[in-house]
Amino acid sequence: MKKTLDYILFYCILIPLSLLPLWILYPISRLMYFVIYRLIGYRKEVVINNLRNSFPEKSQKEINTISKEFYKHLADIFIEALKMLTISKNNLLKRYRCVNPEILDKYYKNNQSVILVSAHYNNWEYMVASLGLHFSQHGIGVGKRMSDKYFEKLMHKKRTRYSTEVCYADNTKETFKKYIDSNTPCVYMLLSDQSPNDKNKCFWTRFLNQDTAVIYGAEHLAKKYNFPVFYYSVKKEKRGYYSFEIFPITDKPQETEYGFITQSHVSYLEKAIKQEPQYWLWSHKRWKLKRE
Repeated sequence: MKKTLDYILFYCILIPLSLLPLWILYPISRLMYFVIYRLIGYRKEVVINNLRNSFPEKSQKEINTISKEFYKHLADIFIEALKMLTISKNNLLKRYRCVNPEILDKYYKNNQSVILVSAHYNNWEYMVASLGLHFSQHGIGVGKRMSDKYFEKLMHKKRTRYSTEVCYADNTKETFKKYIDSNTPCVYMLLSDQSPNDKNKCFWTRFLNQDTAVIYGAEHLAKKYNFPVFYYSVKKEKRGYYSFEIFPITDKPQETEYGFITQSHVSYLEKAIKQEPQYWLWSHKRWKLKRE
């Protein structure tokens, strides 16, 4: 029964809506904003508390303004994720472009895989969908599984139709081994701003004025396989249009001190958030773990 409902939702509602142009879909985004912010206040307390703790120097009026802009952006992200289900390759590349893709060319020529690390900042679904289009390396997004396995299967098909591959925590090791053994250069994308599950298996730092536990996975993989690491920073050029720029963190991860890679991408993210705070995922319960 659940599979049938998921199928109907996906193919009879979401896909037909996705076929509409964004200029028609964006008014729905404003309706969604009204519902999630004004009517039900989706995680409003979490958002306000996160903003207050991150920006103690800001007034309540400023916090409320950022909060409103965040919810408007969040509603846009829902609509853009919906559009991602059927967006054409040309339209996707027009709306999500890389400023400096050539920075990874020499690694491809050397048959070398690399790791791209970033966060849930601006639009991340378009990056997943377009990863395999921007670079010569085979694109692989590393993420978490959805709780609804059948719906995840439906989403997976759409996310990966432009050659991006998606792997998860339970098969990351096998995926890396597969492409290392076949001598295939890959670009692995990791979003490392979720809250870790274990406070003893993470990296602790100061982030947005708070003691923060950071997932150590990207640094662990980089050191284990000696893959160069880069941070990609996403800018919102205008509604529905994004660009991202790649910044090197290290070519020699095994020679870096513990925490250097993780601290570097945290610093890049913090800088972006301070410049335009409304585009980060404030509704996430980021600070669940407390430092002893």
